[in-house]
Amino acid sequence: MQKKLVLIDGNSIAYRAFFALPLLNNDKGIHTNAVYGFTMMLMRILEDEKPTHIMVAFDAGKTTFRHKTFTEYKGGRQKTPPELSEQFPYVRELLKAYGIAQYELENYEADDIIGTLSLQAEKDGYEVKVISGDKDLTQLSSDKTTVSITRKGITEIEEYTPEHIKEKYGLTPDQIIDMKGLMGDSSDNIPGVPGVGEKTAIKLLKEFETLEKLLESTDKVSGKKLKEKLEEFKDQAIMSKELATITREAPVAVELDQLEYESYEPEKLIGLFKELGFNSLLDKIGGNEVVEENETLEEIEFKMISEITADLFTDENALYVEILEDNYHYAPIVGLAVVNENEKFFIPTELAIKSDVFKQWAEDESKKKIVYDTKRTEVSLRHHDIHLKGIEFDLLLASYIINPSESIDDFSSVAKRHGFMSVQSDEAFYGKGAKRKVPGEETLSEHLARKALALFELQEKLVSELKENQQYELFHELEMPLSLILADMESTGIKMDLERLRSMGEDISEKLKAIEGRIYELAGEKFNINSPKQLGVILFEKLQLPAIKKTKTGYSTSADVLEKLEEDHEIIREILHFRQLGKLQSTYIEGLLKVVNPKNDKVHTRYNQALTQTGRLSSTDPNLQNIPIRLEEGRKIRQAFIPSEEDWVIFAADYSQIELRVLAHIAGDEKLISAFKEDLDIHTKTAMEVFNVQADEVTSNMRRHAKAVNFGIVYGISDYGLSQSLNINRKEAGKFIEKYLDSYPGVKDYMEDIVHDAKQKGYVSTLLQRRRYLPEITSRNFNLRSFAERTAMNTPIQGSAADIIKKAMIDMAHRLEKEGLKTRLLLQVHDELIFEAPKEEIEKLKEIVPDVMEHAVELKVPLKVDFSYGPTWFDAK
Repeated sequence: MQKKLVLIDGNSIAYRAFFALPLLNNDKGIHTNAVYGFTMMLMRILEDEKPTHIMVAFDAGKTTFRHKTFTEYKGGRQKTPPELSEQFPYVRELLKAYGIAQYELENYEADDIIGTLSLQAEKDGYEVKVISGDKDLTQLSSDKTTVSITRKGITEIEEYTPEHIKEKYGLTPDQIIDMKGLMGDSSDNIPGVPGVGEKTAIKLLKEFETLEKLLESTDKVSGKKLKEKLEEFKDQAIMSKELATITREAPVAVELDQLEYESYEPEKLIGLFKELGFNSLLDKIGGNEVVEENETLEEIEFKMISEITADLFTDENALYVEILEDNYHYAPIVGLAVVNENEKFFIPTELAIKSDVFKQWAEDESKKKIVYDTKRTEVSLRHHDIHLKGIEFDLLLASYIINPSESIDDFSSVAKRHGFMSVQSDEAFYGKGAKRKVPGEETLSEHLARKALALFELQEKLVSELKENQQYELFHELEMPLSLILADMESTGIKMDLERLRSMGEDISEKLKAIEGRIYELAGEKFNINSPKQLGVILFEKLQLPAIKKTKTGYSTSADVLEKLEEDHEIIREILHFRQLGKLQSTYIEGLLKVVNPKNDKVHTRYNQALTQTGRLSSTDPNLQNIPIRLEEGRKIRQAFIPSEEDWVIFAADYSQIELRVLAHIAGDEKLISAFKEDLDIHTKTAMEVFNVQADEVTSNMRRHAKAVNFGIVYGISDYGLSQSLNINRKEAGKFIEKYLDSYPGVKDYMEDIVHDAKQKGYVSTLLQRRRYLPEITSRNFNLRSFAERTAMNTPIQGSAADIIKKAMIDMAHRLEKEGLKTRLLLQVHDELIFEAPKEEIEKLKEIVPDVMEHAVELKVPLKVDFSYGPTWFDAK
């Protein structure tokens, strides 16, 4: 069997992947685009090349033996973006998981390792494939070695054989080095001969063969100026050739037989892919298959009751209500179980919902209940006119507050996390997909009794942990009452004007048709606009627009690619508009129509209270927090959200720049505090500080830059990140960040101090003691540590802002009740609260809503609330 060695230039491919793909993050916020691109490339190499031997070579450091020859070698290169540096440890972990050898050698570059091993492999009869993004390696091409160079990202490959080099340049692989000696290489800071470019270099080498022969015969060179340059920079040309020459005799301490490769073991990749959020790649390696549980559960005794009597209940009971569907607004209750100090029993659904005794007990405030997910339990019982009262403990919320970073998959994952092992996962018990079914009551009753038992047994332990962490107040005074307010909001829902929504859909359809026509006209033919393949052919072949990036199936037509081409052709703007309107139509117009409750024309979104690590709420089915408002058509969707009663209006109130105000408070920066106390425009103030100008000299562009830094700086934004968001170069972005931190020293101190504290304690806290644990803050893995440091800066601010609006929601509910108002809280959208109210209560709301929201907590700076109202949500902005 023919042995085949694949040698990969690790640094080069990682760089290519990073700049070819938009910045991607996993659910923890860790950048993953370079690792993802590298993985895709690796999968393709293994599938296409089927190597018997493989290795990835890395650069060992900034200094190599070439720096002795020329100290400025590679001196002009920009510093690697931290968003990329962070990902190299994961690339190395990836290779370990694949079982692929990796190697680096001090004082040498990856090129030299590849050059040495490829020559050795050729001598031993191997077929060799070199893969890189750097054309320098084409000099290694031979009858036995093919050099594959990635073009336009990582998907398009150009194969360099001696024949291809001859065809492309008219040169041999050896002459590539001579060409570099003449023309130099700006990317490596190799000077070459000034004024000699690729065409001239090729022409000279075709005539004189080598650089040395050329320099010996400069009198035969035509062109006085060129002749003078060659003579003047003779030594520099020879040095440049030396710098460009890949050594093939590096002291590589690895034997070819150590690079043998058979295949990878998927189970070694599954954990890493899950951590990185590579779900589509998990499918490729079979990593999404369910692992069946085979566990022996401890026996428990319980009753299946056929009659509910008052003596079954004590003063404190654990109640578990099973609803299997995610959308509990429309899902039936499967069964119920109760555990107290005397009994463990299962209650069939029909028996519970028809029992006056059960209803009386459920609504008795003095009878304390322990539950799992207050909101879900309360909403599901309300459908049967049962209003649960007296809830004193919620296992879901307690577990979430104790450590929000631990994912909550189902009940058993939470119970087992805290030491109750005697309960199966729902997936193992009910099955998955087509196999999913609810078993008979005999089997079901035990599963639910175990859940209720877990609630009863874990309460004391978790309450003790909350108190030890000084988080019991956060749990008992904030999250618990909030869950009941959210239950009210979800049950109330918000009314939709279906006629208007459908009319908007028709308008968008007409606009889509008109845009479609303009696109066809500009393209000169009809095609499927939604087909990336067909669109790519039109844009990059027919219209000859520059192809920025290619994918495995053709040209990339992603939004980030098209946005870069917006000024190049009128068709691009039309395509982007077509896509935006298409998404509005499918996701929001049609999406909202699908989830409207036909009984009341309302949508009942579900708030995720135990999901985000910062404490912010999110919503789903439908997601009402992300309705796009940049497009006029998107903003108009809010016109379809209306009051549920005649002569009522929608009243909206939102915090102004709450995160920056929290930053001013936590950092204690005098300039920031003063600016907010004086009610200055904070972005104008920052622009004045950074650009050293007066208020009337601040341009809109200056303010835009200041705004980007104000909101980005505390999230640990890097010069690269800021350069991308503002479309400026990294050097300019770096100076901007430096000036900002000089202008606000308190913020700079906060950023340093919070990271230091997090390293000491292992977590950061919000103003209301919500914690976020950061075990990676002391990691030796640069990627993990950097992300943890950014998180340490961000969480106290974003989390405190989330706590403040939650506190405002609770205070608002109390105030509405105290004032005897009919006004209802309908939605929370990040920093905004949406109410529906009778017109006669508006004047009162103008007074009490800002009062309550602005005094939810006391900060060193005033909280500021803006409000408006109107016949629709759109008009209330």
